[in-house]
Amino acid sequence: MNDRIFDLEPAAISMEAVVSAIAAQQLEAATPCDDMTVGQLLAHVAGLTEAFRRAATKESIGASASPTQGLPDLPEDWRGRIPAQLKALVSAWRDPAAWEGDTEAGGVTLPATEMARVALNELIIHTWDLARATGQPCCPDSEDMTILVDWLRTTPEEGTPGLFGPVVPIPDNAPTLDKLLGLTGRDPTWTR
Repeated sequence: MNDRIFDLEPAAISMEAVVSAIAAQQLEAATPCDDMTVGQLLAHVAGLTEAFRRAATKESIGASASPTQGLPDLPEDWRGRIPAQLKALVSAWRDPAAWEGDTEAGGVTLPATEMARVALNELIIHTWDLARATGQPCCPDSEDMTILVDWLRTTPEEGTPGLFGPVVPIPDNAPTLDKLLGLTGRDPTWTR
């Protein structure tokens, strides 16, 4: 695996743009994530942005826990909290020490370079989920998508329980975003 350091800022900027354009009346809309509304997915994003920041700083080692059953409530200050947490996440992963050794998030310990890819994947895929659910464009950074497609290339056909549904077959000549979505169990043609 390529352990090259990359910048999470393009993915964070993209997510912030999509989040900032979500209207209050869209919070109950369906998303490509099974049984999750836009509001529930935003609550998940609020949690994961802090969890992956803590993974970068190594604050979470020995202190993170597996996500509990059920979904957290959407914080009332989500419009300000998510962008602030995205900026903090980017800043934390810019520290070279963030990429060293092992770290932890969600009760899972991984090499830091692998955890960074998990964070990148969460940002890009959930940005697409939110964009698709709210009728917005989503154009992830091409280098970020290549990193993730290479990383997820060996995803088993049945998916990864708790992370991704079964792989959706995508033609070889499809855009990179479609390939990435398929590897994470998403149908690129999903509509509201």
